[in-house]
Amino acid sequence: MDKEFFNGMNLAEDISEEDFQYIKDGWEKVQDALSKDEFIDKFNKFKEEYKDASFFSDKDFIDMVVNPFTGEETKGEPVDTFDVGTPKTIAEVEPGRQGFSVIARVMSISNPKIFTSRKGEDGKLANMQIADNTGEVRLVLWTENIKHLKHISEGDIVEISDVDCKDGFRGGKEFSLRPRSLLRAIDETSENYPDNIAEFPVYEENIISIADIVPDEKVSIIGRLIRVPTPHSYESNGKKGKVTSLEIQDKTGKIAYTLWNKDVKLINTLDLKEGDIVKILNEQSRERNGEISLSHWDGRIIKVEGDYDIPEYEENIIKIGNAQEIKDVTLIGIVTKIQDTISFDRQDGTKGFVKSIEITDETGSIRVTLWGDDTKLKVAKGDILKVMGGNIEYDDYATSGYRVNTNWNTELRVNPEGNEDLAESLNEIASKLGPITIREVQDHEVDGDEVDIIGRLITLNDTHSFQRDDGTTGFVRSGDIADSTGKVRISFWDEKAEASYGIGKAYQVENARTRLGMYEVELNVGKTTRVIELSDAESSDLPSFEELEEQIYETKKIYDIEEDDMNIKVVARILEIEDTREFERQDGTKGLVRNMTIGDDSGFIPVTLWDDKTNLPYDINEAIKIQNPRVNYNDMSNRVELSIGNSTNILQPSYNELTSLPDIEELQNILYTSKDIASLELEDRSVKIKGTFSDPFIERILMPKCPVCNRTLEDEDEEECPHCGNYIDKPKYLLMLPGKLTDDTGEIQVTFFNELVEQLLDMKHDDIVALYEESEGDIGFLETKAMDLEGRTLELLADVTYNNYDEEIRLRPKKIFKNEF
Repeated sequence: MDKEFFNGMNLAEDISEEDFQYIKDGWEKVQDALSKDEFIDKFNKFKEEYKDASFFSDKDFIDMVVNPFTGEETKGEPVDTFDVGTPKTIAEVEPGRQGFSVIARVMSISNPKIFTSRKGEDGKLANMQIADNTGEVRLVLWTENIKHLKHISEGDIVEISDVDCKDGFRGGKEFSLRPRSLLRAIDETSENYPDNIAEFPVYEENIISIADIVPDEKVSIIGRLIRVPTPHSYESNGKKGKVTSLEIQDKTGKIAYTLWNKDVKLINTLDLKEGDIVKILNEQSRERNGEISLSHWDGRIIKVEGDYDIPEYEENIIKIGNAQEIKDVTLIGIVTKIQDTISFDRQDGTKGFVKSIEITDETGSIRVTLWGDDTKLKVAKGDILKVMGGNIEYDDYATSGYRVNTNWNTELRVNPEGNEDLAESLNEIASKLGPITIREVQDHEVDGDEVDIIGRLITLNDTHSFQRDDGTTGFVRSGDIADSTGKVRISFWDEKAEASYGIGKAYQVENARTRLGMYEVELNVGKTTRVIELSDAESSDLPSFEELEEQIYETKKIYDIEEDDMNIKVVARILEIEDTREFERQDGTKGLVRNMTIGDDSGFIPVTLWDDKTNLPYDINEAIKIQNPRVNYNDMSNRVELSIGNSTNILQPSYNELTSLPDIEELQNILYTSKDIASLELEDRSVKIKGTFSDPFIERILMPKCPVCNRTLEDEDEEECPHCGNYIDKPKYLLMLPGKLTDDTGEIQVTFFNELVEQLLDMKHDDIVALYEESEGDIGFLETKAMDLEGRTLELLADVTYNNYDEEIRLRPKKIFKNEF
């Protein structure tokens, strides 16, 4: 016989083999008197009844089942006897007395409360008010004693053993039970029933009507639960807690009954729900803001059954179109708009949260304001929301002129049961909800229409700041979002601009507002818009990022790019890249520009990066993908170039996109034409040329420049720029090293600049300038390094330029491939 034989028995998970053998032995003793199912059922009932008694084990529960049939003594169960010779009166016992017995009447009972001990263990306690002919005192029941409450009611005469007396928490004295204390009700048939019972105070339940409740009294009522709101979190003086207010109704009116902190668990413990009849006993009434309510403390709430004169709850659901300023209303509608939760700072320094949603019925729409924990309500567009106990208030900013404000007493139900007929009437509204295709966005011909879409983010630009007319700073970030029907420009504003998005990810965008752009309708995402990232499962109907790219952008080789091409995609490798330069626009603002050259196996093309795009996180030899560049024709170079601004994205290519792209050495061999000096022409760009370097000229290796306009200064000591007029505290310097390059076919002037000069001299720009300034303009320290360059063989990548001074062509190197003797 193994453990599977006892399937269904609530045994301890870590039961020992010894204890399990005890269970098998117990079963064998009673198997002729009980069926297996009866044996298991009795065991489980005892274990449930004594679940709070930590001193009982599974062996004890087996004894409780078996011993009544065998006549053996049940060792684990408290002795069910009462020593009539030891009862004390309440008045004669003083704090410090232990282990005495008492007989008294129960005047009140509290619901058990849950607490956490200093050791972190959960426990329970309950209070009883008991009285005899000499006085009244509070009796505290701890975890192991809670089981006795199942058999005790207010008004019972009880006998109690193993009682201790101590100083009370609120002054005076109080009685406290021990783990094995006995507490039971007795009647006239008991030999322990008091002879002087007539002198005991009489318990009077004194149930009153809700309409008769006045503030600051202990009251008892019977009513019907008509609302059980979800508990809310709160924070007070740095402590967090939970609170909810049940609403109870009798034939005279309604009242709120507030549960605090761990007492909110009574809702689940007692399985409280709307429609239940409950009895509230000995609870405190209070008045706040002109309304009387009850708070749960030392009294208790119990569910009752019987024929009580309490009306059935009749729900009065008002139509949204009939909204007016009124408290405690019930509305039901379909959710047509959801906004993001907004956090704010309360005056006490704690964080608050608020969220607005819109519900609609056939008569109109209204905004519902949710606070605190209600902002976490799991609700989506198209859900039906029932708001019970909201207050309709006038609202200047609402389209309808009103809003519904919720509170602690408000109950919110998503897709509620019991309102099927009403829900069916909302289906027509629901059929008009839901995202539209991106192609349908273009059908909106006015600014400000609200639309929902689902799409994949295809491009995303950097965030830009701007100054509003009121002097505040705003932020905007633009991109493109696409589905299988097309793409649309989308702009994220302020907080939405600073959120985290990912290119290629799928999003559901709710309440985006249309804006008529220059050529098409665009979308604005602001404060009232929700942007929801979708999982792979939720976005399975969308084409993949790669499929959308192919649908939207035409992939082009560099050789095939033509002037004014739009919506193209280029995959290439960075061949050359320069430092970022600052420039001044015509309006006086500063801008940034950076040049580079990219290439694929069909050719290479210059690329200009502007402003934020100059922060390109790639370097020479790395592969990039450029989406939607602007293609310009350069009259001076007689070729097309790419311009990279805010409407262009530079991404890392996918594995498949890299398969046909050669590495940089292969590209250099494919793209760079090798020439000798004699065959060079003015139009040559990025040619490879090899020769011997001679005649390095270092006299003007440091060219002073204006730090503002970057124009060359005739005198580095000038205090004012002759070109822009700005004050010059200290010039900046351009490194320039002219010389000659010679091969078997001829000789040509060559001038190296900045990084290439650093490379040739094996010195950093800042070090050269520092030594130059320390030597007060003497550049003799460079002569040896310059002379070391004489006779070196250099292999260069260079452009051919024209020198107006001597009317000859010269070389401007862009890269040094080889530098050797």
